Amino acid sequence: MTTSATTRRTVLVAAATLTTGCGSDGGGDEGTKTSAPAASEPAPTGTATPSGLAPLARTSEIPVGGGTVFAERKVVVTQPAADEFKAFSAICTHQGCTVNKVEDGTIDCPCHGSKYRIADGSVAAGPAPRPLPAERIIVSNETITLA
Repeated sequence: MTTSATTRRTVLVAAATLTTGCGSDGGGDEGTKTSAPAASEPAPTGTATPSGLAPLARTSEIPVGGGTVFAERKVVVTQPAADEFKAFSAICTHQGCTVNKVEDGTIDCPCHGSKYRIADGSVAAGPAPRPLPAERIIVSNETITLA
């Protein structure tokens, strides 16, 4: 004979067992890289920095003359010239879409075709009404971290 408490416990244990296997597919916050060959090493993760955030990428992973979009972190990091790193919001100033690529010297929005210059985030092609806001980053020990 089973009691309602035993039945309830069995259901709760079964539910816990079923949900334990759910979760992340192991994919990290790897960015969308363009304008350069794919990097051979993934972005460093799990290492805390003074800001408390995991690094976005290694400096070698950001192509010179290009950049990488980190959609989950809502930031895009560019390298307009060798060893010059810039960061901007990845949210388009037109209607709030997330930019999706860096190509031919611009940061591009897939929604309505807005393009921003990699050097300063200024509008290269509308309909975006204003530049991408700059984001603060820290470049240290070959890693790039949001400040």
